[in-house]
Amino acid sequence: MRSRRCCFTGHRPEKLKRSEKEIKKGLEEAILKAIHDGYTTFITGMARGVDIWAGQIVIRLRQENPDLRLIAALPYPRCDSRWSANWRRQYAEVLEAADLVEAISPVYSMASFQKRDEWMVDQSSRVFAVYDGAPGGTKNTIDYATKCGVKVEYA
Repeated sequence: MRSRRCCFTGHRPEKLKRSEKEIKKGLEEAILKAIHDGYTTFITGMARGVDIWAGQIVIRLRQENPDLRLIAALPYPRCDSRWSANWRRQYAEVLEAADLVEAISPVYSMASFQKRDEWMVDQSSRVFAVYDGAPGGTKNTIDYATKCGVKVEYA
């Protein structure tokens, strides 16, 4: 099952160096390539920015390809509670459309985000990354995937 799954990692919107439009275009191209390669399940970590945008793209493409599945991997329940109303709305829409919702930690902890990222990599055979070289969770996820032998592609 892992062979047909891929996940996403990327910076939060305030840390991105490319425009939202450019990133979404890159994500869609990566997702379409994955579908062409036989991938049917996509895992989003449900963070603001890249994760939610990737989930939205999968949901839209699923309208034309009902075989696609979306897994929402939450670091902990209600991880959106401090976000703006706009991001909470987008989060809720993706969460509701997900085929499976998996809360990795039962409550918030500093480690819950890393545990979520490692869980996503462990379930996948490909990682799509929106990454600019900065240290942080995205770099940690890429490093973990590389250590595990999971292919990383940049969107």
